[in-house]
Amino acid sequence: MVLRLAPIRRTRRASRRGTTVVETAFILPVFMFLVFALIEFGHAQMVTNVLNSAVRVAARMGATEGTTTANVTARVHQTMNSAIKAGATSVFVKDASAFDSANPPAATGAGIEDLPNLEVSAAEPRQMFVVRARVAYNDVALVPMPFMNGVVLQAQSFMRHE
Repeated sequence: MVLRLAPIRRTRRASRRGTTVVETAFILPVFMFLVFALIEFGHAQMVTNVLNSAVRVAARMGATEGTTTANVTARVHQTMNSAIKAGATSVFVKDASAFDSANPPAATGAGIEDLPNLEVSAAEPRQMFVVRARVAYNDVALVPMPFMNGVVLQAQSFMRHE
């Protein structure tokens, strides 16, 4: 009597043929979500770093004699243009002399934006000012996500006029 095992093996393979497709269907969306999340996180960090650099360079430029607020704002937009569309960025140049007082205002974003505007060319020597920029995350995201509405990337730099 001869024992035939080949048909049994074929039957086992045939019964497992669709498992790879089913496992891929479950794992691939989760994996792709993680990959895109890492890419978006990296992009957001890059935009934040460029935003920090833009306000720092613009504040240093604004501290020198003969620079106007329009020059400072244009410098922020010029630097941001290297990473994102600069029109999405809101730039504020404010008088931060209130921070030299005994009771300084809140250093939150809204508190700084409530400070009075400043024309940098008319600033007194040693007068403190702040350059602040912000951009809504979904305006610059590679893949805008509805659950990221309201997330704002922001940076600010305090400087004294020379």
